[in-house]
Formats: sequence, C-alpha cells, structure tokens
Amino acid sequence: MSHQDRKTDHIRINLRKDVSFPGLRTGFERYQFVHQALPELDIDTLDTSCTFLGKALAAPLLISSMTGGTEEAAHINEHLAVAAQARGIAMGVGSQRVAIEDAKTVYSFQVRSVAPDVFLLANLGAVQLNKGYSIEQVQWVVDMIGADALILHLNPLQEAIQMNGDTDWRGLLAKIEAVCRALPVPVIAKEVGWGIAPATARRLADAGVQAIDVAGAGGTSWSEVERHRTQDSRLSLLADTFANWGIPTALSLQWVRQALPEMPLVASGGIRSGLDVAKAFALGADLAGLAAPFLPAAVSSAEAVVTEIDMLLAELRLAMFLSGAADLAALRVPGRLLSWDAAWRSVEE
Repeated sequence: MSHQDRKTDHIRINLRKDVSFPGLRTGFERYQFVHQALPELDIDTLDTSCTFLGKALAAPLLISSMTGGTEEAAHINEHLAVAAQARGIAMGVGSQRVAIEDAKTVYSFQVRSVAPDVFLLANLGAVQLNKGYSIEQVQWVVDMIGADALILHLNPLQEAIQMNGDTDWRGLLAKIEAVCRALPVPVIAKEVGWGIAPATARRLADAGVQAIDVAGAGGTSWSEVERHRTQDSRLSLLADTFANWGIPTALSLQWVRQALPEMPLVASGGIRSGLDVAKAFALGADLAGLAAPFLPAAVSSAEAVVTEIDMLLAELRLAMFLSGAADLAALRVPGRLLSWDAAWRSVEE
C-alpha cells in the first residue's frame, strides 16, 4: 500500500469510525475549577494571549498535525491554515515522509501563502532517522513549508501494529540529538497518543529537544485506527490487546512538568473543549493541541474551522471568568483547579 493510500485511510477511518480508547480517559475529568460566584472580572477583557518558543499567539491553541500527501489532504490543510491565520493560533502539518518519498505531494503541505503569520510546525516520524534520512532531508522538510519548528513524532506502538511498520528504534536518541544540533529551528518531540514518561522527557531534553508534546492517552487511539485498517488477523489481535495502553494525558503532562519545570510543553490527546484547554494550562501546559475536533470541519471549509476555534475560545474564556482568572497565568494559582476526590477526602478527614 502506498503512503498516499495510508493517508486516505487515516482520514476516512477517523471520520467514520469510533477510534477512541475503549476504556481509558484523559484524566482531565478528575479535575474541576473552584467556582467563583463573584469573579470581579469582565469576560470581554480577559487575556488569552501567550508566547510559545518565542512566538506570540492570540490563544494557547495548536491545530495538531493531521494529514498531507493527497489532494483531499491539501484542501484540509489549506482550510486549517486559513483558520489558524484568522485567529492567531499555531498549526502543525501531518507527517511529511510522503513528500520525501514522492515530490509530487509537496504541494499538499504548503500553506504559507494563506497563513503567512502562523506559527507553523513541520513534522517527521523520528524513527525515519533510523531508515537513513539525512540531516539535509530533515532540513528540506522544514524549508518545504517555511516552518518555524520541527516536530519529530514518536509512535512505537503504531509502528509495531502496522503492516511492515518500522520497529528498529535502536540508537534513535543520538540521531535526534544530531538533528537538534544541526537545525536552525526548534525541535519538538511529540508522542501521537500514548504519552511521554518523565524519564523519557529528561532524555529528550538532554538531547536538545526544545519543547515536548506529551500527546497522552484518552483521545484518538492510533492502535484502533490501525486495527480498522489491517487485514492481518494477528495485527488486529495485537491492536485489540493494547487498546488501552498508554499514559493518560493529564498524568503525563503533570509528570513531565515536574521533571522539567522550565520546558515548554504541549498537552494533546483527548482535549475536546476550551474547558479542557483551561485545565491543561492549569496543570502545566503552555499550549493545548487538538486534531479530532477540527477534522470534520476542515473537510468542509475554513469558515467551519473558524467556528470550531471560536467555540473553543468562548469555552476557554468562560472557564477563566468563572474561576476568577484574568489571564492564563492566573489559571495556575494554587487552589484554583482541584482534584474533587482529594477535596472530598480533606473534608471528610
């Protein structure tokens, strides 16, 4: 099967099938903001702006990497980019491996003409560095779209249950370090939906990675996506066994924040609302990444994507207003976000 066919499958399955974790949630449901009945704020003056890797953004939102490599993907990326430009948020493109393998697909990733000011993230699977991809090719991926940073995504489970997946991950950290040293733009390490443990985060930071996207479990499960794709009964059984594998997003986020207090962090994996964005920021994220909520809209139009962004922003602002936070930093004030379980225990004790 070609890379283009795989991209088409991924879009189709994500739109038509239930690819959520069957028994694992993000962990954000364990937390609640303390309601302020007298917030002493004007909701219209709340400040949602932030800075990530030196880039000013209107809100802490990232349209997470989704697709590229086909004509349909080109339209999706254009719609996402127009919307990101309109609302001043960040955007990543899907894996550009297909463009390295087939130069005719490069156009499907190129969105700078409609998004000149967007903080734009290039994207390549880290394991491809073990398949002979050179520093020059990695730099070409960045230059291809005029990216501000590069995502190297980590997906060992997905590769292990893919037909002919890349399962030799030996020596990869040293190659990631070489990319970090060579590239003039920041490198972001990103899981694709199973989370990052603190020890791994420290190793990535020591290698020179300048930001981490924990991309935890509880949202889209790529093992479920691959289970729907495969015709191999053995791989299907493997995917089923590991359907609830991974570190929930809220837990991975807090572990990595504790391990790396100064590291810029993205929280993604099952974030579905502006309230989730607010919780992620309160728990230590600098950006919140979303993909699944945008995909159906992006198939339709840029205007539909803008509508989705505006709802997220309305939810974020309402969460800030009702918790008494005039800006994003105020969401992190101790006692503003609580684990209700812990709060009940403290009362009962």
